[in-house]
Amino acid sequence: MNSTSDFHYFHGSSFSDLFTQDVTEDGHYAFILNYPATASWAAYPNRKKYYIQDGSSEATKTSFDKICQKEPWKNLAVLGDVIPGIVIIPPQNMLVDYWREHFGFSYTRLEMMDCSTYLDDLSQSDRFDKLITLFPFDHLKREKHAVEPDTHYRLLDKVTLAEFGVQCPKYESYNLHAVSLEDIQLPQFPYLIKTSHGLSGEGTYIITSPSDLNYCFKELRKYLDIKLLDTIIVSEFIKNTVQNYCVQFYINKAGTITLIGTTTQLVTPEGNYLGGLIHYRDDMSKFFEMIATIGQYAHQQGYFGFIGFDVLEDRDGQLYAIDANFRVNGSTPLCLQRHTLLGLGKEVAKYSSDYRMDGTLESILISLKPELERKDFMILSALEKVKYGKIYTEIYGIVTAETIDQMQHIEQNLQNKGLQGLG
Repeated sequence: MNSTSDFHYFHGSSFSDLFTQDVTEDGHYAFILNYPATASWAAYPNRKKYYIQDGSSEATKTSFDKICQKEPWKNLAVLGDVIPGIVIIPPQNMLVDYWREHFGFSYTRLEMMDCSTYLDDLSQSDRFDKLITLFPFDHLKREKHAVEPDTHYRLLDKVTLAEFGVQCPKYESYNLHAVSLEDIQLPQFPYLIKTSHGLSGEGTYIITSPSDLNYCFKELRKYLDIKLLDTIIVSEFIKNTVQNYCVQFYINKAGTITLIGTTTQLVTPEGNYLGGLIHYRDDMSKFFEMIATIGQYAHQQGYFGFIGFDVLEDRDGQLYAIDANFRVNGSTPLCLQRHTLLGLGKEVAKYSSDYRMDGTLESILISLKPELERKDFMILSALEKVKYGKIYTEIYGIVTAETIDQMQHIEQNLQNKGLQGLG
């Protein structure tokens, strides 16, 4: 392990630039860009061993377009040209052409696979020896996972947080097959209840009243009924918080850490993740001790790859790790723009998965051409949709600027042109 004085920022701009050091000597690797799902539309639902809480009922489950289109395309945009990316629904050619022009990669390593057979095909194929995943897949052979899947699943478990060796909220974990919900000794309001492997804020419940608790228990019982939950934690609520960060780094197979960046989290009042804000020149040193400790733990477990951990800072300056994601994070593509944007004099940027604009992608590329040329706005993912006969496009994007004041001006300009979701 390197000491904190050896930590350096990553100077590339793609996942491939980082993964290359770990995947070129022991076989052929590829990156499965989508999460597993448990919904009825999933050809390979994760319902056997590696439970993921992506919605307690069919009506509330994370949608096909998010899991199989918008999210994987966002990561494909910055995948780079070394590692093949497995995609089960292809992005529009027009979007790839935009990426090619503005991110500079060739996108010749895109591996299009049939969504109804892809995990069987990957398990049986000799073409790829190992597959990098965001989450273990029940239906992918164990030996095909780049990180041993039981280990990866345990690292992603919220129960494991206290083992990392960093300050975190006090919590108790409960196996719901061994203890009933009614028998759990609950603290005084406020507190949190979290499922073990909630996706994108799903399965996290802030409990401030009896009605919150009733709703939470109702949701947990649904998860138990559909057999997608074993364990929950009941966590202390950190009061007087002033910031909510996501700290990201890469740890290679040798245990060397490379800094990726730190974002300030953007969330809805309900706690759902929307994106992140970053100041590329901000000093990450206050997180170095936590980075070193979590990195060392991950290395000891045999993990390599991206790590993003969420940190609350209270008004006394105390830092509490509240979650750790051993995978590419939602705002990782934002962090990867550091080198490119600093070269343009742009020091701040904001990523959001909540943009939308009326019209087709083609019309948007024309309308926003000046902003796209200046990299005031960067499109990571775009999906055309129709509602009441009207076409609109949902966008994952990045707004960039030299200063926060300039960012607000750019956002106002984008809003005047019809881009929504700039709150």
